[in-house]
Amino acid sequence: MSAAASPLSLLTGWLPVWRRNFLVWKKLALPAILGNLADPMIYLLGLGYGLGKLLPSLDGGQPYVAFLASGIICSSTMNAATFEALYSAFSRMHVQKTWEAILNTPLGMNDLLLGELAWAASKALLSGAAILLVVSAMGLTQGGLVLLALPAILLTGLAFAALGLICNALAPSYDFFMYYFTLFITPMTLISGVFFPTDQLPGWLATIGGWLPLAQGVALVRPLLDGQVPDGIPTHVGALLGLTAVSYCIALGLTRRRLMK
Repeated sequence: MSAAASPLSLLTGWLPVWRRNFLVWKKLALPAILGNLADPMIYLLGLGYGLGKLLPSLDGGQPYVAFLASGIICSSTMNAATFEALYSAFSRMHVQKTWEAILNTPLGMNDLLLGELAWAASKALLSGAAILLVVSAMGLTQGGLVLLALPAILLTGLAFAALGLICNALAPSYDFFMYYFTLFITPMTLISGVFFPTDQLPGWLATIGGWLPLAQGVALVRPLLDGQVPDGIPTHVGALLGLTAVSYCIALGLTRRRLMK
């Protein structure tokens, strides 16, 4: 981006990157959407109705399948953002050299990375919204607050997209991403309240889980699906926004160092 760039171009320079990725994705949109739905719905139906039959209702009389639904929405959002910011972004950066071509246009590094961040968050929102629609059709939501879950889903997607871009900037190959999933994503999924209430964990582990970004998303989405206003909204929203901003700045610095050598 040149020094004479207008303020408007600084705000919208990422749009061509987002649009480019959207046009590529649109060619295979239906299989992609079905793929994003299949895995989480298997978990929801298998665990929710299978394991749920063996479990008593949770506090307040909520059936386990309804409890699980909100966790599956958030974990699916996390996975969609993470896969896009890792595997797809790495392909464009390292294999296809798409990023190199983009940087030879008037667009700059910030435009490029913001476009990737926005696109990964958009795919995460689409994935979470699709599951939310199915969950609502199954009668697992209550009240009109369910639509407010969409901004929470977007915030969760942004946070994990930014984290994924950090890992992408450090990765020498696709194999590197397995460390990220094994050491961070999978353990976080198990202790962030997706499958069971965190108060079932030892106190120290529940405290760690409560600080993780996935838990922030769950804390916002779960009450909304149950027709209730979440507690501590500013805290959870601020945590997700803060994590997104800090992670994006780190990712920008690492990516610039990698591509500008």
